[in-house]
Amino acid sequence: MEIDLLGIDLAKRVFQLHGADARGRAVYRNKVSRAALIETVRALRPQMIAMEACGSAHHWARRFKEAGIEVRLISPHYVSPFVKTNKNDRNDAEAIVEAASRPSMNFVAVKSVEQQDMQAAHRVRELLVQQRTAIINQARGLLGERGIAIAQSPAAFRRAIPEILLQSEGELTSFCQSLIMALVQHLRALEEEIAVAEGWIRSFMNRSALCQKIAAVPGIGPITATAIVAAVGRADGFRNGRHLAAWLGLVPRQHSSGGKSQLYGISKRGDKYLRTLLIHGARSVLIRVSGKLDARSRWLQELIARRGYNRACVALANKNARIIQVLLSTEATYKPVALADS
Repeated sequence: MEIDLLGIDLAKRVFQLHGADARGRAVYRNKVSRAALIETVRALRPQMIAMEACGSAHHWARRFKEAGIEVRLISPHYVSPFVKTNKNDRNDAEAIVEAASRPSMNFVAVKSVEQQDMQAAHRVRELLVQQRTAIINQARGLLGERGIAIAQSPAAFRRAIPEILLQSEGELTSFCQSLIMALVQHLRALEEEIAVAEGWIRSFMNRSALCQKIAAVPGIGPITATAIVAAVGRADGFRNGRHLAAWLGLVPRQHSSGGKSQLYGISKRGDKYLRTLLIHGARSVLIRVSGKLDARSRWLQELIARRGYNRACVALANKNARIIQVLLSTEATYKPVALADS
């Protein structure tokens, strides 16, 4: 029995396998336990393995590559249309094989352990930032009910809270003050943990030549650079810069029919976290663009005047994504003058 393509529906304990020959006919179907998966795959000796790009997919892909087997990871969104009749593990494994057999299918690059470490640091930092925001909003809400208004930013909250806690008159009772003080102490502990997480990210930045390379692009700092490298690596899975920009959802959403093309706002597909970082980075560039005379700044000034500030932010984020793809996938380095005139 020769298996050309083996589809594996990943799970926690029991894995469904579906093997097909070179003509696409099913030649093997079976369930195996987690402990027996590696040995079973080695015994089957498939030419290629296909899996959905889910939580543990990169771990198993690295294990199979160590055994000398080619691996293809597919986004679950691309597998769903190939599921026949009812959804179950057997049909899911078959759908993975069907999807992987398509010549136009886009595959997900297998992440290294270092890439997953970088992603883990970003996810921990993101969680801590969300918790910080929740605490500040809770404190602002409690104070708002007592007639005390504070601006939204963490910096404004830190500036205002000492003076507020010194108030001894009005509706801010000693009990409410003690609650706010407890939240402030929790907030300080979170900010220390955020600083530690950002230290991890800076450490990855200092060790990665790819991160340092794309950080030369205006609007790309250590957080954005490490997040992008963690997600796409060398970006060689993308045909060109436009493909990466589309993957990030930074291109117009299209609904065209009968020869009539209709474009709407950005599609917002792909990784929301990366898209947000790129747009925030673009916004930091636009804040400082006024009065500058270089070609890139003049282009941005004209774009803001013609299309508005928010659209200019997205346009610059799109341009940066395209530049990043070229920098990651080639030996080219960032040249501001040449890219500004392009």
